[in-house]
Amino acid sequence: MGKRYSIADARKNLPGIVTAAESGSDIELTRRGKAVAVVVSVHEYERMRGHRRSFSDAYAEFLERYDLDEVGLDKDLVDSLRDTGEGREVDL
Repeated sequence: MGKRYSIADARKNLPGIVTAAESGSDIELTRRGKAVAVVVSVHEYERMRGHRRSFSDAYAEFLERYDLDEVGLDKDLVDSLRDTGEGREVDL
């Protein structure tokens, strides 16, 4: 990781932080000493996000290319793995 700034220091140094991020440095922002965010260049952000396909699109393509019987998968495999229940109770 590149430099670390508290949020208060980041406010004072924003132009320099943006310049550093544009040049490829990763800037970590902290609150009370704990990392809470990272500033990266747009180029790096787009690289990290990538142009990934969703699982459903990749699986649909897989089904078009391969016969499930040939690869040894049951047609109901994915449906059997998915829990269709209401889920667990969560206290917020």
